[in-house]
Amino acid sequence: MKNVARVAIVTGAGAGIGKNAALSLYRAGYAVAICARRKETLDEVIEEAGVEDDQALALSVDVGDPDAIRNLFDETVKKFGRIDVVFNNAGISAPPVPIDELTNEQWQNVVNTNFSGTFYGMREAFRVMKTQNPKGGRIINNGSISAHTPRPFSAPYTSTKHAITGITKSGCLDGRGHNIVVCQIDIGNAVTPMTERMAKGILQPDGSMKPEARVDVQQIGDLVVHMANMPLDANIPFATIMAPEMPFFGRG
Repeated sequence: MKNVARVAIVTGAGAGIGKNAALSLYRAGYAVAICARRKETLDEVIEEAGVEDDQALALSVDVGDPDAIRNLFDETVKKFGRIDVVFNNAGISAPPVPIDELTNEQWQNVVNTNFSGTFYGMREAFRVMKTQNPKGGRIINNGSISAHTPRPFSAPYTSTKHAITGITKSGCLDGRGHNIVVCQIDIGNAVTPMTERMAKGILQPDGSMKPEARVDVQQIGDLVVHMANMPLDANIPFATIMAPEMPFFGRG
């Protein structure tokens, strides 16, 4: 393997924000281990990046499975020797229905992916970063605008994103003394296939349906790279990125 300057892990990298973040990190010279549920989508990301095998690793992973996450980190260290940056990005939402209509399975699926998946990623990152030489690294958690302000009918997603804010703060504290830095990106509507419905019209708190502005997903990839490249003696604990016209400050 050629000498690689920095090594990153990106979860949920098969599409959308995770895919763009992985591509941006590849372009910035990182070796990147990417994971998602479907291996074929990851292979397409690596092909699009145009990187050699010694700069890429792709694994099919359910982030809600702690054993699968541990294997992801072990395989990354096995191939690249260390881990410098982890972007805990994988996330899902439940159907937009009133809270009393949510099933146990719908609730648990969101909790397992969004919150437990982030916890498992942080736990493994701490395990590796505390013992590698040189010690330390950076963990970036994907929060959301919903970590601050909910949409209608979004109790599972909103709850887990609020929880990610809490675990990010805990990680900031627990990382002291180990050169481990934890931060969070709260992302508004980004231009991805998942948000096409927002451009056409989405339910507002007053009951109306209105289109919402979206931010270019490349801007998010650039922000991930910027935060990843920061020295470990500096941190942006929380960054919010959104389209200026998005109804965030004025929801309601």
